[in-house]
Amino acid sequence: MELIFIPLSFITFLLFGYDKFQAKSDGWRIPEKVLLLLGVFGGGVGGLLGMKVFHHKTRKNYFWVINGLAAVVHIVLVLYMNK
Repeated sequence: MELIFIPLSFITFLLFGYDKFQAKSDGWRIPEKVLLLLGVFGGGVGGLLGMKVFHHKTRKNYFWVINGLAAVVHIVLVLYMNK
């Protein structure tokens, strides 16, 4: 199970950083839907870390809620599957 969550979290983290860079340089942005869906489908922890490290999307409460809930669900799933 971790084999899914770790790479997706890493990719999500990197994309938050990339999107922050693009936002500062007026470049092509990653749609919010993509960032949120990555969080939901395995990258919740990476999304939260990306928000904190890059100070990106931190004013949007729904990013905190969705990534936070996804991270909790993913962690619980990993713990349950590794019993």
